[in-house]
Amino acid sequence: METITVEWRHLDKEGKTCDRCAETGQGIAETVQRLREECRGKGVEILFTETKLSGAEISQSNLILINGKPLESVLPMTTASESCCCSCGDLTGKEESCRTIIRHGQVHEAIPQEFIREAICRVAGCC
Repeated sequence: METITVEWRHLDKEGKTCDRCAETGQGIAETVQRLREECRGKGVEILFTETKLSGAEISQSNLILINGKPLESVLPMTTASESCCCSCGDLTGKEESCRTIIRHGQVHEAIPQEFIREAICRVAGCC
């Protein structure tokens, strides 16, 4: 059985994360659960890990790694960027920027489920 590891990194301050990371987190959990079921019969196991980051590691917040590769490196016409995140700032007590994804010229603060699914499927080859 082939194993695909999906890691989601996000800011965690006393059990709370920013709004955009929370939305990404909900999307990744739902997507991974569905893909586990779809891919199991094709000999692919999908493991999910969540890495909680401190304020000092905020540049990695809202990062999804698939077998160690950033989601944006797996998807065509996709890059990572960052923008001011008031929600992160509320958690850390200072002005913060958080990761975003740019795909086909559009900025996405929370990573859409369809991007997560496409990236995992490209790596796993089971979808």
